[in-house]
Amino acid sequence: MSDEIFMRRALELAQRAREHEEVPVGAVLVRDGTILTEGANEVETRQDATAHAEMLAIAEAQSLLGTWRLNGTTLYVTKEPCPMCAGALAHVRVDRIVFGVSDPKAGACGGAFNLFDVPGLNHRCEITRGVLVEESLAMLQEFFRERRLGDKP
Repeated sequence: MSDEIFMRRALELAQRAREHEEVPVGAVLVRDGTILTEGANEVETRQDATAHAEMLAIAEAQSLLGTWRLNGTTLYVTKEPCPMCAGALAHVRVDRIVFGVSDPKAGACGGAFNLFDVPGLNHRCEITRGVLVEESLAMLQEFFRERRLGDKP
């Protein structure tokens, strides 16, 4: 049940990104059942290819906690993390990644490949797939359909 609660908040953040003409991805970083930080894609807004929802939530949490280590946390994200984000999540030692829709082209948690299967990686994240997948997928599909048609959200 709590997975759905936190994923619903991630979906709200994804909608906020969409309203700013960003790819609708939202992320929520949780520790001990409490939201630590949140992020929504800001790649276009910041003109920064690293401004993914996951990266923004990680950076804010590190600042908030005064450490780069995020042990004991779970990241909820509407779309499967890309290689950059999955690498960062491994590096900061997030315990668990929960996502909605898989990304067969660029997902690094089992979609295109699983970073956490790489031998020698010093940290493994538990991965839970498909939480509120229909809502996450519908939002992404509608966003890209509007882009193809030249409409705005």
